[in-house]
Formats: sequence, structure tokens, C-alpha cells
Amino acid sequence: MTPSGDASNSVTTSHPSVASVTRRGALVAAASVVLSACYRFSGGGGLPKGIKTVAIEPFDNQTASPELQKELFDAVRKTLHDRLNLREAPLARADVVVTGAIVKYDVDIPAGVSADNRQSTSTRRRLQLVIDIEITEQKSGRALLKKNGLSREGQYAEGGETVGRRNAIESIMADIVDGVQSQW
Repeated sequence: MTPSGDASNSVTTSHPSVASVTRRGALVAAASVVLSACYRFSGGGGLPKGIKTVAIEPFDNQTASPELQKELFDAVRKTLHDRLNLREAPLARADVVVTGAIVKYDVDIPAGVSADNRQSTSTRRRLQLVIDIEITEQKSGRALLKKNGLSREGQYAEGGETVGRRNAIESIMADIVDGVQSQW
């Protein structure tokens, strides 16, 4: 209202009626039913139905970082289980076998430096992880994924190498899943 008591300058807002909101909700629900009838989603991570088990061989570690072999092995195991729904099995009974090598692991590469010319200390670091990996279907001998020189970097704050390594490994795991799923 204006100071004179005149309500002609007041702002009015329009709200949708309850009926129009209800109609929109009903339309969205109907569209969902139609779409779910047309498309069927299934588990299995996009792999053929016959592929359910995996044997993961320890990666050949060609670096000076012994802890990297276990970290990468654990990440591959978790990723293939969680994202591709594969269960571990002994080599003789596995549908697919994962083999690979850790080819390169460079750490402590400067990624960002201080803007102060009097200080030459780096504030950000990066590392590079390079692997070779092959995922082979045992029955047919066909490679579901074969990547040599798969390289990813991880950035980290000074003294936080484990964070950078985890980021690089997670990025490699995403590439592995995408690579395997792109075959199907």
C-alpha cells in the first residue's frame, strides 16, 4: 500500500491454481508410465549376460612405489564389482581376466607456484600414473578392453600425495568402465 492508503500501486503475483499443478503432476506421472513401458533398464553394467565373474591378476609394478600395486588392485576390484556387477572368482572359473602393469608413476611435479617472486616454493603439485591394462573374456579369448599407456594425472596440495594418487586412480577406473561398456 502507498502512504496515502491507495492500494492501486501494490504488486500482485499470480500463483498457479491447485488444479493446474495437479494436472501437471498427472501429466508427468503418465509420461513416466509410458516411458517405462517403452524402455527397459537392466543391471549388469552393460556386459553380456554370460559375463558375471572376474579374476584380477596383480599388476606388474614397474615403479619404485610398492604401495601402488595394492591400491590399484583394490580399486580395480571395487570398481568392477560396484560398477560392472562382476563377482570375483578363481582364474580357472572366471568369465573375464584382468591383467596389467603399472608402467610409470611420477610424483612431485610442480603444478602451481607462488605469485611472490621472492618465494620459489610450489603450492600445488601433480603426479602422473601410467598403466597398461587388458580385460579378456576367457571363453572366446576376445579382449573386452586393451589399453597401453593409459595415463592420468592427479593434483594435490604440498604434502598430500595420497589425495593426488587417489584422484588419478579414480580417473583411470572411470576410463576402464567406459572402455568396457563402450564394447556393448
